[in-house]
Amino acid sequence: MNGPALTPIQRGPLENRMGLVVTDASPQRVSGFLPVDGNTQPFGVLHGGASCVLAETLASVGACLHFAPGGGTAVGTEINASHHRPAGQGVVHGVATAVHLGRTLATYEVTITDADGRRVCSARMTCARVAA
Repeated sequence: MNGPALTPIQRGPLENRMGLVVTDASPQRVSGFLPVDGNTQPFGVLHGGASCVLAETLASVGACLHFAPGGGTAVGTEINASHHRPAGQGVVHGVATAVHLGRTLATYEVTITDADGRRVCSARMTCARVAA
């Protein structure tokens, strides 16, 4: 992993169960991936909820890194997602890019793409600062 160590942020049981991996993290940009296999809906394509888990995890990591120097951490307050195309195999890659890094709120745009670089999902996540 490049960037700051993720020591203040623990990988949770959901990320472990889903195979989600954060590959690079800073308050401004967080990236990672998720395997499609094991995270599908009954029709054999990536579940939209799995895309939301990837988006929320990446944005939350960035927000936690942003709020940590001031003794805070982040909680999600809102997420929305538009699913553009199905992903049926391989992995999907996500990149959360900070839109707003304020004193009490942090907002990220998250782009999720398939192995061919085609956009699978666009999401937006807002996190609020709380005491650590």
